[in-house]
Amino acid sequence: MRPADPLDPKTRLGALVSRAQMDRVLRYVDSARSEGARLLAGGGRFDIGTGKGFFVEPTVFDGVTPAMTIAREEVFGPVLAILEFGDVDDAVAKANDCDYGLAAGIWTRDIKKAHEVAARLQAGTVWVNTYNVYDTAAPFGGYKQSGFGRELGMHALDHYTQTKTVWVDLHR
Repeated sequence: MRPADPLDPKTRLGALVSRAQMDRVLRYVDSARSEGARLLAGGGRFDIGTGKGFFVEPTVFDGVTPAMTIAREEVFGPVLAILEFGDVDDAVAKANDCDYGLAAGIWTRDIKKAHEVAARLQAGTVWVNTYNVYDTAAPFGGYKQSGFGRELGMHALDHYTQTKTVWVDLHR
């Protein structure tokens, strides 16, 4: 994937929202390098040739450990941190050992195992054999410190509802 003009319908990777966000993402990249993660691809600012926009190359790190900043915080940029795991229990433990839980992805041919793992993951959305697919009828939001409650679907109406309970003793 190459960053490109976000107004072009063929673009798969557009700009970040602001210079501040681009700088924040690049600080995460620098942090990952300094903490010992191995840069496999990307890692820098990208110029699409227009002189406009705040683009970061798709970036991939491996050798990432659970203690590294890039594994513990939400980057919100085109950065992938690869962590190794020994078995399913280790993968779930590592995925849940953070302050966030917006979304998770599982790739497997075993649908039973996918459901078992999805139930154990502390994430608001779990995708199986796909990623980043949404439906406006389904609630979206994270666990722990991710998200702002539930958006979309019937759960979104709770944000616009003020609930009140009134008890009356009719025998007095």
